[in-house]
Amino acid sequence: MADSVAAGVGEEKETENEDKEREKRSSNNTNKTETSGVPSEGTETLGFYERNANKQDKGRNLSDLSLVRFISAELTRGYFLEHNEAKYTERRERVYTCLRIPKELEKLMTFGFFLCLDAFLYVFTLLPLRVLLALIRLLTLPCCGLGGSRILQPAQVCDVLKGFIMVLCYSMMHYVDYSMMYHMIRGQSVIKLYIIYNMLEVADRLFSSFGQDILDALYWTATEPKEKKRAHIGVIPHFLMAVLYVFLHAILIMVQATTLNVAFNSHNKSLLTIMMSNNFVEIKGSVFKKFEKNNLFQMSNSDIKERFTNYVLLLIVCLRNMEQFSWNPDHLWVLFPDVVMVIASEMAVDVVKHAFITKFNDITADVYSEYRASLAFDLVSSRQKNAYTDYSDSVSRRMGFIPLPLALLLIRVVTSSVKIQGSLSYVCVLLFYLGMITLKVLNSIVLLGKSCLYVKEANMEEKLFQTPPSAAPSRATSRTSSRAHRAKYTSSPPGDPTDEEVCTSEITTQPVHQDECPAPHLPSSKSDQFLTTPDDTEEKDIGQEGMELKHRAPKKDLLEIDRFTICGNRID
Repeated sequence: MADSVAAGVGEEKETENEDKEREKRSSNNTNKTETSGVPSEGTETLGFYERNANKQDKGRNLSDLSLVRFISAELTRGYFLEHNEAKYTERRERVYTCLRIPKELEKLMTFGFFLCLDAFLYVFTLLPLRVLLALIRLLTLPCCGLGGSRILQPAQVCDVLKGFIMVLCYSMMHYVDYSMMYHMIRGQSVIKLYIIYNMLEVADRLFSSFGQDILDALYWTATEPKEKKRAHIGVIPHFLMAVLYVFLHAILIMVQATTLNVAFNSHNKSLLTIMMSNNFVEIKGSVFKKFEKNNLFQMSNSDIKERFTNYVLLLIVCLRNMEQFSWNPDHLWVLFPDVVMVIASEMAVDVVKHAFITKFNDITADVYSEYRASLAFDLVSSRQKNAYTDYSDSVSRRMGFIPLPLALLLIRVVTSSVKIQGSLSYVCVLLFYLGMITLKVLNSIVLLGKSCLYVKEANMEEKLFQTPPSAAPSRATSRTSSRAHRAKYTSSPPGDPTDEEVCTSEITTQPVHQDECPAPHLPSSKSDQFLTTPDDTEEKDIGQEGMELKHRAPKKDLLEIDRFTICGNRID
């Protein structure tokens, strides 16, 4: 009994000793972990020891880094461009578009230049002959009799008005002294001349924008059918307004040409350099703006007109300088570097401007072929039997190029610079006139052939046989006309010709005058007056028509764009 009690007491002492040893070991382990920063495996940690371990790993990683390893990593680091293939493909296409812009732009500029040249030569060659034929018809009218027709056709009336405007303005231009104007401008400082030249450019664009409206108002007032109610102030006030406009615009262009002539004749060429740098300021004003295809088309037309006008101004400057040096051909080579500098700066500015505009607005280079087709459509449509305007007027509306003031100034400069004396001089003038007629005819034939080709490539042949655009109908009439259009095509049998086909056949068979197409007769009822919403079928038809108009919108918008521009932007 005593032995068992003693044995139990000894076991309890051993267990107590073991517990004490365990506590000592655990305390020693905790002390070691606190000093070393490594947590023990048997103890629970609430994130403190893990953070210490992460700090230790970072310390080891930082200790492993070195300058040599960083340089080797930078030298051997790689990446894969195919991971963003779409982005780099788009950038490459933008580069290719910028490389294609000069070629496509110069194609458009060349075609537009010859269009302006055709309209410009028309004033010198065919317009005098057409005016002469109209006057012969007017003088021989008492002998031939009316015969129930008009005295003069509308086109002949417009030609006679143009001839009278040119004659009156030319007689008024004789009172303007070019030499006095030259010396007045030459006496001004360089800064004043620079400001004057910029003001003249802005005024020229404003005159071109409003001048064709004055001429169109005169033509329509003189040829408007007499059956309609009079809603105008009369032909004579419109004629006086047109004469005043052409005269003032010609004076404006003369001041512009004189300023350019002063820049050419300055000794240090500082004014010419400032004027050429003004072209690069145009890049700043246009490149960083948002442009759509229609706005770019207007800017392209404005650039075509500006380039052709500059060529004519350079021709006037050369004529005046050659006259002052008694037509010495050696002086022409003195002017040649300056002329090349003006032309080269103009072309460079146009290329850079269009390249960056197409880049910033994601416009492809193929858009210039559409612009060229639109200009070609104007030329082809003016040759149709149902044409409603002359081609020179169409170019004026599209590009803002009005040939009458520029032609008037050129005639004034040529007649004052070239002295005609003797019969041989008149023979030379006659031969020169015949040469201009030959150039006009050849240019018209080539342009017409190219225009037909461009129209076919753009699939615009069907628009040549459409009726001329009339006044914009109201919302109600457009809805009724769309209903009538659908009712016509659903009710007419396939064998019977529709009203549109009859109108088209009448247009192609009547070259002189045609009546408007009669509106289709619709049976009306009282119930139609209370219909405010279309039914389901009409909604589907309207939706389909809307989708078709959306797809045809770019071409239609290009054909409807005219010269209502200020610095290349449309006035909305």
